[in-house]
Amino acid sequence: MSRAVGGAVVRNRVKRRLRHLAAADLPTLAFPVDVVVRALPPAASGDLAGDFRSALGQCVRRLAG
Repeated sequence: MSRAVGGAVVRNRVKRRLRHLAAADLPTLAFPVDVVVRALPPAASGDLAGDFRSALGQCVRRLAG
């Protein structure tokens, strides 16, 4: 995660939140996937849960195609 997201405290907070979201949502998928997430600067102040779930949904739809 780059320093563009914020200072060390902010980056670690975003990282912990993303891990928590992934741990909750990935086991519910119908097939196993590996996910790489790149946090952008708005991740520190935006709706991280909504954005993560929306992006994951788009990926799943494309993979299930």
